[in-house]
Amino acid sequence: MALLVRPLRIALFETRCTLPPTFLLPHRARITTVSHNLDTTNTPEPLIQSGHHISREAKERSQTPQPLPSNAPKPSEASTKPAPHTREDVVSTHLTPTIRQLLPLLQTQPAHYITIHIHGRPYLLTKGDTIRLPFLMPHVRPGDVLRLNRATHIGSRDYTLKAAEPVKGNADHGKKVFYLDERLFTCRARVVGIESEPLRVEEKTKRRQRHVKHVMSKLHFTVLKISDLEVKSLEEYEGVLGKEASE
Repeated sequence: MALLVRPLRIALFETRCTLPPTFLLPHRARITTVSHNLDTTNTPEPLIQSGHHISREAKERSQTPQPLPSNAPKPSEASTKPAPHTREDVVSTHLTPTIRQLLPLLQTQPAHYITIHIHGRPYLLTKGDTIRLPFLMPHVRPGDVLRLNRATHIGSRDYTLKAAEPVKGNADHGKKVFYLDERLFTCRARVVGIESEPLRVEEKTKRRQRHVKHVMSKLHFTVLKISDLEVKSLEEYEGVLGKEASE
């Protein structure tokens, strides 16, 4: 029995050596996309005729750019992106049927209120109100009369004339704020005075340091009083529009 095991082992070693080494074997199978099927029953007609001769005029026409028609719109120029926090003020000057119908009713009803925007901040005011602006308005002195012409609402007890809603801005378009036409109303404010708060001293220090920094601040405010608030009648508004159109 031992004599038969030895020749069997030698035969196994010989069969192993006949196989090629593993590094000579291909790493991946070769895939071809060439079809050897000559049956064209399921092939579409344009694919069968794709090998036909193409005329020389067609080749030249495809290579040369074709002129655009005369009525084709011009390409828009590349617009620059707006800076952050940009804002555009739009004043509506159209006499709509709603304004034509409701402006006489708003004008005849007394005790009007208005939403005035001063330096981008809204303030709800009526005639005789005193407003204390949280900043110092430049180039004004006590006694000056200011014409306020940026308003989004004009109303009374039963009627309200409202501008369009503002459009929020994004990375491509800035913010748009719509205002009423300033020829619809007259709003004047008198500068009553300029106030200032007491001097404030704030101590600032850093951790594990003995140095103490004293920061002083004293804010100034502008006080206005609404002296005149009037809503124009429809006849006056149409007369102003007609006069400007004739000019």
